[in-house]
Formats: sequence, structure tokens, C-alpha cells
Amino acid sequence: MDPRGAAAPRRGLGRLRRRLERHELGELYRDGLDAEQHAFLNPNESPRTPYVTERLLATEGPVVAVSDFMHQVQEQIRPFVPTDYATLGADGFGFSDTRPAARRFFHIDGPSVVVRTLQQLARQGKVDGALVQQAIDKYRLHDVTAGTTGSAGGES
Repeated sequence: MDPRGAAAPRRGLGRLRRRLERHELGELYRDGLDAEQHAFLNPNESPRTPYVTERLLATEGPVVAVSDFMHQVQEQIRPFVPTDYATLGADGFGFSDTRPAARRFFHIDGPSVVVRTLQQLARQGKVDGALVQQAIDKYRLHDVTAGTTGSAGGES
């Protein structure tokens, strides 16, 4: 029987989501490296599963990590994500506009997350690939002035 239990992954996803929201990707990365180091130095022991791997094992569908930081921040944990994984990040500098326009420009706004998720689902054969282009057109992803995410200011 699975030692995690049937409900553990769902409870764990909430905890994982809080970790990601608090920008603790570095901590998750270090945990993954620690697990790899343990397996390397203790080949006769059972390998330890990284926290992020354990929590995402029972996840159905893709995982999309989004941040106002560069892609490389979310990419740290890629080796430890046991499913399809995509990242969206604000690579670049010097873009000065409204917050919604900036998030649209870097494709880290809500509609961009929807489109990236649809792309991953289409790649898995779970949705029709035509939905991706329909969503791009519907949300006007090529138009930075169409962005609305983050217009409230502050930490939104």
C-alpha cells in the first residue's frame, strides 16, 4: 500500500502551493539536491523522495509555475517534478508600463497561465489542440494593452 495514503497528495498540494507562493522554490530545490546527495552517498539505503516530487506524484495534468521572477527561478525544481512541467516568468528588464501590460508582455498574467495549461493538456492529448489558438485569440495574448491582471496595485 502507498505510505502516503490516498488523501495525502491533495493535502500536500495546498502546502506546496503555500511554499511556492512564499517564493520558497530555492528551499524545494535544496531539498531535491539533498535527496540526490543522500542517494549518491548511501546506495544501499532506500532513496529519499524530494518533497515536491512526493506532493506531485498523484497529480493529474500538467504543472505550470508562474512568477514575476525569471524562468530560471521556477526551473530550479524541474528535475524533481514528476509530471509535465511548464514555467512562465518575467525574463528581461527595462520594460516600463502599467502592471497589467507588463504581466501581459511577459506572459505571466492569468490568461497566459490558461493558455500554457491548455498547451500542456493538448500535448498530453487531453484537449483539442485548436483550443490553444482559440484561447490566444480570445484573450488577445499578443496585445499588451489587453492585459488586466494586477490592475489593483500592491501585491496583486
